[in-house]
Amino acid sequence: MDIYTMVLMGFGMAMDAFAVSVTNGLAARGRMLRCALLCSLYFGLAQMLMPLLGYFVGYGFSGYIQRFDHWVALILLCFLGVRMLREAGQHGRQITAVGRTLILTSRLLLVQAVATSVDALALGVSLSAIGANIFLAAPIIGLTTFCCCFVGAFLGRRFGDLLGKFAEIAGGLILAGIGLKIFLEHTV
Repeated sequence: MDIYTMVLMGFGMAMDAFAVSVTNGLAARGRMLRCALLCSLYFGLAQMLMPLLGYFVGYGFSGYIQRFDHWVALILLCFLGVRMLREAGQHGRQITAVGRTLILTSRLLLVQAVATSVDALALGVSLSAIGANIFLAAPIIGLTTFCCCFVGAFLGRRFGDLLGKFAEIAGGLILAGIGLKIFLEHTV
């Protein structure tokens, strides 16, 4: 897998966390720099660690799935992409329900980080199936998420609902596209 694809994958995986950062920025009271840094750190680390975990879980089963690796990648990435597209339709309701009264705590950010990075765990399994370099992919995903979330928190204060919904749609399309690309590379 080339670096360009890894960066695109990083953006695709970062979109859930970006959308939550937009929501946090929209709803946080004051101290935007603190909000942006905390969202970036929590989400970036989670998005970096979960693919590693998924990779090593998947690596343990690689002998069983090697013959079907491209199918595994296609199904998992398309599933994640479609799920993000479906959730994009629900995004607006989540923001309006939160309002502008959110207080960021470590516990809240940890729950948000784990919730937005579960997809990255499945991605790690896909990456192990195709033999991708996880030690390059995971930091790229984490750094991309860090940057997206930092910007997202500030943009949330300005543009809120519209931006969060667009991010999830873009992320879903990117992940499904990468799944299709991997499948075509292995079958054509």
